[in-house]
Amino acid sequence: MTARILVVDDIPANVRLLEVRLLAEYFEVLTATNGPDAIETCENGKVDVVLLDVMMPDMDGFEVCRRLKSDPATSHIPVVMITALDQVSDRVRGLEAGADDFLTKPVNDLQLMTRVKSLVRLKSLTDELRLRASTTRNIGIEELLSRNFASEDTTPKVLLIDERKSSVERIQKMLRDRADLDVTHDPHAGFFQAAETSYECVMISTAFADFDPLRLCSQLRSLDRTRSVPIILLAEEGEEERIIRGLELGINDYLMRPIDQQELTARLRTQVRRKRYNDQLRASVTQTIEMAVTDGLTGLHNRRYLDSHLQTLFDRAVARRRPLSVMITDLDRFKAINDAHGHDGGDEVLREFARRLRKNVRGIDLACRFGGEEFVVVMPDTEGAVAEKVAERIRAEIAQAAFAIGQDGKAIEVTVSVGVSSVLKGVDTVAALMKRADLALYEAKSGGRNRVVAKAA
Repeated sequence: MTARILVVDDIPANVRLLEVRLLAEYFEVLTATNGPDAIETCENGKVDVVLLDVMMPDMDGFEVCRRLKSDPATSHIPVVMITALDQVSDRVRGLEAGADDFLTKPVNDLQLMTRVKSLVRLKSLTDELRLRASTTRNIGIEELLSRNFASEDTTPKVLLIDERKSSVERIQKMLRDRADLDVTHDPHAGFFQAAETSYECVMISTAFADFDPLRLCSQLRSLDRTRSVPIILLAEEGEEERIIRGLELGINDYLMRPIDQQELTARLRTQVRRKRYNDQLRASVTQTIEMAVTDGLTGLHNRRYLDSHLQTLFDRAVARRRPLSVMITDLDRFKAINDAHGHDGGDEVLREFARRLRKNVRGIDLACRFGGEEFVVVMPDTEGAVAEKVAERIRAEIAQAAFAIGQDGKAIEVTVSVGVSSVLKGVDTVAALMKRADLALYEAKSGGRNRVVAKAA
């Protein structure tokens, strides 16, 4: 695992010590001796994790962290605060500033490396999502990234897996009004519950009498539905080795008992904020892809999708020696509709036509807006004669029922011409298939409109 780590400390000896440790693990190391330089490095360079000293002159680590987390350009960079301060209040203050974790001096080598590697993995995931979101469309990503998910009013849904009743009661009391908390005492049942419910965090106790909690962590990380759900381990004093192993397996954070309420809520909020951030990026990518292949007016697939998918359907039909038919439809005298009723009226006609078209084709058929008033339907496993009947049914439904447009629901007559073609046995191509359908449509238009014409060859 390679990554670029920024070490920030005003004491050169401390910087050198961390630098040597990180270089031994083949990380690339950047250094800064004050807050402004650290912020500038994060803004200008590709930084994967920041190891940030708290006690620095002029601008302390808390302020540096707060500024990094408030800037959309750097808010996704994980920050680990390293400090000689060992009070819970100090850790909470750092978490409130947006820090992802705390390490106390002198830093344990195993804890340092496992924590850095864990955060590098999380950063890689976020980077991939950010890249997809920014390259699939120009979505104004700064507005998206600047959203403060931690301040949203929605209460996070959390699962606690702990077999000790007294422990459960304490945590329930701590998180009252702060989380929608579900509890299970059985780790096996907890696994299935986590898989079946959309939780924003799962907290797992290490205090099971006859069960290894890390096995549960591993199972959750191996399942697609729970792979990205944050896991917080609730550990006992003296379980450092188990915590380190857990971080290697992919847990996101841990708390040592006795649990402090402020630290619990701060760490939970940090994990939920990161999950919501990544979920929003995933949703943006999905929405972007959907928008890229969908016609905004009619909701049907667009020509871009048709061009990329028709060849696949064609190749599959040829390989399996199955029929495939295509119809191209064109609304008759559509320019006259636009001239008489305006583009708003024309848009209403197109939307209603798409609705009727969708109603008359199967789920496996591919219905697309080809452009303007032209639509294409690709029908797998459909012989030409059957496709012609479907086309006639669509033509009849359009012609028989007038279209209502405008606020007054004015009824206008609309007709459609349709050209149909099918894949030929022997040598054929997508271009030839579409050309035959287009010629058939031309014959339907020139032959009087409101007709279906099929081209066999």
